[in-house]
Amino acid sequence: MWCNAVNSIWDEWTMIDDNKQVNNTSQQLGEPTEVKQAMKSDSPVEINSNESGSEVTEPVAAQNNVSGTTFTSENSAAATEKVEQETAALGELTQQIESLKAQLEERSNQYMRIAADFENYRKRNQKEKEDLEAQVKRNTITELLPVVDNFERARSHLKPQTDSEMTIHKSYQGVYKQLVDCLKRLGVSPMRPEGQEFDPNLHEAVMREPTDEHPEGTVLEELVRGYYLGDRILRHAMVKVAAPKEDTPSQDNQSSPAN
Repeated sequence: MWCNAVNSIWDEWTMIDDNKQVNNTSQQLGEPTEVKQAMKSDSPVEINSNESGSEVTEPVAAQNNVSGTTFTSENSAAATEKVEQETAALGELTQQIESLKAQLEERSNQYMRIAADFENYRKRNQKEKEDLEAQVKRNTITELLPVVDNFERARSHLKPQTDSEMTIHKSYQGVYKQLVDCLKRLGVSPMRPEGQEFDPNLHEAVMREPTDEHPEGTVLEELVRGYYLGDRILRHAMVKVAAPKEDTPSQDNQSSPAN
């Protein structure tokens, strides 16, 4: 009998261990403990053993639930903190991008203003240079015009009679022609005002000659030649202008009666 008692106790402990393993497996799989217990055995000893196993496994399950909840809370807090850090980093990067965009726009505007100022300076400098060159050319040619006038007066007044005089005449006429050709290459051209209407913008009237052969205000003669430099007036022409002829009063040829 003693052996039977020992065997009975051993069987009960074996069944308790089996019930614990079944309960743990049921909790992991999410199955009710009572169903597993009912499926295991219908004997009173087994039911009691199952009830004892349930009492043992409930604190373990509760402890597992508490541990799982704590682990989930820690993971949630870590994830929230990570999201906040990423959000802060993203906000900082966004601010840096906006700051760089503002700096780029400012530098672009400065570059455009500097480029516009430099272009205006270049154009102004080029215009001043061209004006200075034109003024120097104008002044130089103006100083040479009296030399041309003297050559023309000499040609109109001198009449060579001998071969030696003709040789001298041809020599200075060659110099005159060379000087005129040089002036033409510089853009100088003479005015031809004879027979044209007097224009105060081009001509300077120094004499008036009464005549009925030409309308009033007609240029009769060019006394000092005028010149153009390109499309500008280099020197006004001094001219003689036609004026209306005055009528002479008639003389009374009738004699007075004798007394």
